[in-house]
Amino acid sequence: MKKITLWLCLMLSLAILPPVALASSAGAGISAVEATRILKEGNERYVEGKARHPHQGRERRALTSAQGQHPLATVLTCSDSRVPPEIIFDQGLGDLFVVRVAGNVAATDEIGSIEYAVDHLNTPLVVVMGHTQCGAVSAVLNNAKLPPNIAALTEPIKPAVAQAKADHPGAAQDVLLAAAIKDNVWQAIADMLEQSPILRDKIKAGQVRVVGAVYDIDTGKVEWLGPHPDQASLIGAPKSTGRKRKKARESEE
Repeated sequence: MKKITLWLCLMLSLAILPPVALASSAGAGISAVEATRILKEGNERYVEGKARHPHQGRERRALTSAQGQHPLATVLTCSDSRVPPEIIFDQGLGDLFVVRVAGNVAATDEIGSIEYAVDHLNTPLVVVMGHTQCGAVSAVLNNAKLPPNIAALTEPIKPAVAQAKADHPGAAQDVLLAAAIKDNVWQAIADMLEQSPILRDKIKAGQVRVVGAVYDIDTGKVEWLGPHPDQASLIGAPKSTGRKRKKARESEE
């Protein structure tokens, strides 16, 4: 009788394992369209106060430890404490490969991290997400006097601010800030594509989709911007004009 009971328990355990195993590799083989849908639905739940907080328990932790990570998307966003991607998109352990830096700029460290995600972890979607009330963009817009390291960090934001001013001459400061935040998303994507042959090749092959987004700190909503307006030229005619923050610092030293 004991042997029969043990056998039944074993069979039941095996019957339960396949769905759990699938959960650990939810990002494996997923398309960029499906990944986008998952993130959009997660953000809607978050905004409506109906977050499910998936994949955050002990079982998920054990599963990702044993079977590795298979994130469904890579997210480059700001270090601002009010902008946590896993909460904003209602995701959990192993769901997102997150790269965070003040101003969501794309320089050597950020691009290298993203390349690891798309080339080794095979994430099909890269989201570059700015946010309202961004202090880094605001500092550049207001020509704030910054310490050397922060000044170097925000250097890639300057073209976005210049673009916003050119597009909105005489506009109020809040209008300029909103425009500069969006332009800064485009700037980060442009820098990323100009400096990364891996990303360019992945996009050309249809293996990766890179899109922009802006998170509203007040409402919680994510505005989806889509691919860079000049993506075709950016991936077809690689340039070397991107700002390489680390190399500039090293040459100064």
